[in-house]
Amino acid sequence: MKNIALLALCMATAVATSAQFTVKGRISGADSLQLVFLSEDGQTRDTTQLLDEGDFSFTTLHKPGKDDMFALLLEGLPAPLLLVADQPVVELEGEKQHFPVAAVQAGQQTRWMQDYHLAYQPVIRKAMALNMEAAEIGGDDDAAKEDFRRKAQEFEKEVMMTGLNFIKDHPKAHASLFLLTNELKGRLQDEQFIALFKGLDPVVRNSRLGKNVAAQVAQMEQSAKDVGLAKDFEQKNPEGQPVKLSSFRGKYVLIDFWASWCGPCRMENPNVVAAYHRFKDKNFTILGVSLDKSRGDWLEAIEQDKLVWTQVSDLKGWGNEAAQLYGVRGIPQNFLIDPQGKIIASNLRGKALEQKLAAILQ
Repeated sequence: MKNIALLALCMATAVATSAQFTVKGRISGADSLQLVFLSEDGQTRDTTQLLDEGDFSFTTLHKPGKDDMFALLLEGLPAPLLLVADQPVVELEGEKQHFPVAAVQAGQQTRWMQDYHLAYQPVIRKAMALNMEAAEIGGDDDAAKEDFRRKAQEFEKEVMMTGLNFIKDHPKAHASLFLLTNELKGRLQDEQFIALFKGLDPVVRNSRLGKNVAAQVAQMEQSAKDVGLAKDFEQKNPEGQPVKLSSFRGKYVLIDFWASWCGPCRMENPNVVAAYHRFKDKNFTILGVSLDKSRGDWLEAIEQDKLVWTQVSDLKGWGNEAAQLYGVRGIPQNFLIDPQGKIIASNLRGKALEQKLAAILQ
């Protein structure tokens, strides 16, 4: 999880009198647990051994705001249990095999977080199954790849529908804002993202996280007003040769922002590969821009996913200059440029990509 920082935590048995927020309970079958504070900076974490039979108690040394979010993490499990500090004590009881779903005694916002966890449990299980299936597909097994591509498209639909339905039913929940900026981030057109954010309750939009998202929304709205020629940039390909976006002028080009470490990107790549091979002889190409830091991981992913079009990167991760130039906040993300260099579409995924290209090129 990006942008997580740990506030000073201590066991309840050694708490100072200034402590303000306590999380306690039992997670059966777990050995260790982390409590982390979701913030915009910092990367430190701490690990605390659970007490006898999974009992634990954390207390912070600061007074969090009522909309501050915390996450409980269990070693080896990808999904955190999310909490909101809307009351001073949270009690929970659960089992490792069902984590992050647990029985909680907490404020309404944390209870809504549990609704969110319950809604996404089937999605998480399906994602894990798809990751295992992808790892077992042979490089030359085209039938298996096509079957996986179909399953990945269905999975994307499920992620979207689960998220949209939850937000519709929970406009007052901080969980909806978290979902919008995580599971749905990068899956929505800007206008969809803006509409969903503005549909949230003012209390959520004016929270600490909400104010940060509001600034992003303002930037999106300004970018929409500034639509015109695509901004040129130059980065190096795997051979170390500089490549400019403007060198593709005269063709339709899809700028595809991705990374080797991005699971949704890797799941989307079969769709991008299919679109490329279908339209590559119709004045269309792709320029892949990686947000990797590791050159080795980048090159390995290019080979594994059979990305045969031009690839570039400055190996600066989220600091990628082209990504900054285009306001990329989540990946996968793409922009379709026409032969005159104008942006004509963005964030085309799954069937939407092939449908848009077919409408233009056939």
